[in-house]
Amino acid sequence: MAPHMETTTVTEVLTETTTTEPKHPVQEKRTYELVWRNIIVFVFLHTVALVGVYLAFTSASIYTTILAFILYPAGGFGITAGAHRLWAHRAYKAKWPLRLLLTICNTLAFQDAVIDWARDHRVHHKYSETHADPHNAVNGFFFSHVGWLLCKKHPEVKKKGSKIDLSDLYADPILAFQKKYYMILMPLVSFILPTAAPMYFWGETFTNAYCLNIMRYCITLNATWLVNSAAHMIGWRPYDKNISPSENKFVSLFALGEGFHNYHHTFPWDYKTAELGKYSLNFSTALIDLMAKIGWAYDLKTVSEDMIKKRVTRTGDGSHEVWGWGDKDQPKEDYNEAIIRYRKMSSS
Repeated sequence: MAPHMETTTVTEVLTETTTTEPKHPVQEKRTYELVWRNIIVFVFLHTVALVGVYLAFTSASIYTTILAFILYPAGGFGITAGAHRLWAHRAYKAKWPLRLLLTICNTLAFQDAVIDWARDHRVHHKYSETHADPHNAVNGFFFSHVGWLLCKKHPEVKKKGSKIDLSDLYADPILAFQKKYYMILMPLVSFILPTAAPMYFWGETFTNAYCLNIMRYCITLNATWLVNSAAHMIGWRPYDKNISPSENKFVSLFALGEGFHNYHHTFPWDYKTAELGKYSLNFSTALIDLMAKIGWAYDLKTVSEDMIKKRVTRTGDGSHEVWGWGDKDQPKEDYNEAIIRYRKMSSS
């Protein structure tokens, strides 16, 4: 997901559907109303990012380059382990220190406040590849990658999104604070401090510091966007051949483990977003497991081997329509057969 700079008020959601219908059902042709301000901003940002790549090899301090590649996964974790797995899907729970850390990382990533990001993502899963899907992959690679941010949203996105329950997100005081003060916190955390720090600590020039930070920002953006585009078109579908989301290791590498997308759309509430527990391409799972070991993360929901087999066997029956843990349409067997790791013990 990425910041949507359209000025109109928007409400959105999340979820996913498995059906026996064709992966790309016929949809009425839609017209696009371009948002030129967004187009200009994204062209500017990516131009500066390219300049940043050049400066990283020519004049920028090695420390500035290292900082950029530290902040890239830091911001990424705010999306993957935070806005995505923790808040959009409720795939695990976190104590306040981790929630605070992930909220700061999410602000660094600048892809909208967590509440707004999770809202859009719940819409995406609940109504995947329909007009209610904010980045509907049926509209092509470019649209699902970035084009959806360059035009006004389809009315169905707003209509369906307004019906999604976000009370769990608004009830979190950390998320409520971030949303209320986002336009103050975001510029400070995402742009001002990452640009000022190299200038202050090792005498970097403003041009180098600024351009490399924009480079870092655009890398994070495109890594996230690849999940919406490439991972919905390229790869294999071992869990459900009737949906477009695919297993894509290239996307997993750059998106910190988010490319195992066929599995994720089949079991959106699994904190690993993948069947395999290997960390080599799933750095976000490694982070969550580390946080669980120190007691900051708990109630990690995952899928048993038997449950996976049952799911694969019945793929295509149209019964799966779940945005995450607690969705009203979630099958009862999910609750009965799911494995919850590091379950929080009651104080009694």
